[in-house]
Amino acid sequence: MLSLGSYQNGWRNVTFTSQATLQPLPLDKAEILGIQALGWISAQPDLAGAFLGATGASSDELSTRASDPEFLGFVLDFLLADEAALLAFCEDESLTPDRPMRARAALPGGDLPHWT
Repeated sequence: MLSLGSYQNGWRNVTFTSQATLQPLPLDKAEILGIQALGWISAQPDLAGAFLGATGASSDELSTRASDPEFLGFVLDFLLADEAALLAFCEDESLTPDRPMRARAALPGGDLPHWT
């Protein structure tokens, strides 16, 4: 397993690994985590505005699109692109920081290689 570093978060010490070694979550759990992330982002005023701008969706459309696995993949992509937001989400939801990445891997487009 390739370790990319570690992060100490209060009572837990998490070691980050390369995405190649992470096992995707089951699809139903990935969708639930995507919906959790959408709700969390929506409750953060600064992130909510940036998210709506990035999606081009209105706030009224979010509940309709929340059932679309591709849209939930975008939600997780948005969260994964901002380390501070990712860590805050994981702290608030009592998740390890690798869990959103594992959820993303299970959703459409999550198996694509990341070149950055």
